Amino acid sequence: MNVQIRTVHFDADSRLLDHVNAKIEKLKTFHDKIIGAEIYLKLDNMSQQVRDKVAEIKIYVPKHTYFVKHQSKTFEESFDLAFNSIVSKVKREKEKQLVYN
Repeated sequence: MNVQIRTVHFDADSRLLDHVNAKIEKLKTFHDKIIGAEIYLKLDNMSQQVRDKVAEIKIYVPKHTYFVKHQSKTFEESFDLAFNSIVSKVKREKEKQLVYN
């Protein structure tokens, strides 16, 4: 699986990148044909002092692309919320495929 992590408007520390990589590796347990993943970590509301942290996850599987976006006050929380959403989408879609095959 090809994983790309991109940060926008900041440089991520190794702890955050390790957290993201560890979670993304778990996706293999939910779908065995994942081709790749793109993760975008962004700072939102650049004009204000309090900045929201946005996490976007895009997962590629044959014939499908899944996308989720969440924001909160920390990157870890944003990523975890997005990860939970993408897992439920992947599970739901895989169950549909099993029913129709």
